[in-house]
Amino acid sequence: MCFGGGDEDELAAGSARNREIDKMIRSDEKRMNREVKLLLLGAGESGKSTVLKQMKLIYAQGFSRTERDEWRCIIFGNINNAFKVIMDAMDELEISLDNPDNESSRDLTIILLQQYAALVMLDKEITHKEPLPLDYLPAFKALWADKGVKEAITRGNEYALHDNLTYFFWDLDRLFAKDYVPTDQDVLRSRLRTTGITETIFELGSLTYRMFDVGGQRSERKKWIHCFEAVNCLLFLVAISGYDQCLVEDKDGNQMQEALMLFESIANSQWFTKSALILFLNKMDLFRDKIATSPIPQYFPDYTGDPTDPKVAGTFFKEKFRGLNRNPQKDIYTHFTNATDTNLLKITMTSVQDMIIQRNLHQLIL
Repeated sequence: MCFGGGDEDELAAGSARNREIDKMIRSDEKRMNREVKLLLLGAGESGKSTVLKQMKLIYAQGFSRTERDEWRCIIFGNINNAFKVIMDAMDELEISLDNPDNESSRDLTIILLQQYAALVMLDKEITHKEPLPLDYLPAFKALWADKGVKEAITRGNEYALHDNLTYFFWDLDRLFAKDYVPTDQDVLRSRLRTTGITETIFELGSLTYRMFDVGGQRSERKKWIHCFEAVNCLLFLVAISGYDQCLVEDKDGNQMQEALMLFESIANSQWFTKSALILFLNKMDLFRDKIATSPIPQYFPDYTGDPTDPKVAGTFFKEKFRGLNRNPQKDIYTHFTNATDTNLLKITMTSVQDMIIQRNLHQLIL
């Protein structure tokens, strides 16, 4: 008579389960060794979400037709909301609608402009299946051409006007076409405020990258500052063109000063002592255009370089950020970027990848 057959079967089954668990653990370890966690940081309006969209275009599948249709709604909202912000700012700055085209029809023109202004102040929304509403096209064009609106736009740094309005007005008729589908560049230029945490996963070489984008406004930061101590790399974005811009949430604040304050806290944070730190001085295209008419010393009196030389001015801000790092063992890698320039960002990310690989090899040697 045989005894214990059931026990032997249970032991065999248990051993098989253990081998399967060990196999899963080894597989997870291999996957994690190939995985790089990147955290996108920066104050609001710095371009973090644009970088994330670029990663999707360059290394993932890009945007589907459904996603592009949804971005069409956002683009309309961006344009309309920009005019709402401008109208509110004109009241605060005491700027009037003032179209000088024809003195004899001036009163009629002002009445029409006021009607257009009232139209854009409505909370109009469209669905992803709708084209942009044609009744808004003449309103947008007339307001864009108005002398008072133009004056308010030139003072956009005083009330945090988004920087994508001019781009969309270059080709406004295209946006209002019945069959309009947003291009890659349209999607990159559109603005949707980030709340909470979003993640994009992509393959680059032999590594898998998990890139996290978190809200940059002050109200969002407390949600994430302690959540990512295990990240391999921090990508800190600064809108270098924001040296003369106020904050969306604080018109008495300055975007660059806000970025400097946040960078200092991140660079010296206990949560990120082992993370590589890469500084992206972003929106260089806007910066080059702006410094000719908005003097840097007016906002940063310690700047004594050539006020019209973007290279000298860029180096000034780069050293300002690097000087905030109190850890001599922490390297800070700096790049001047335009997040809307796909080719430039692709080159920059290749450089970032090389740095990460070299850093990983150095840690393995140690």
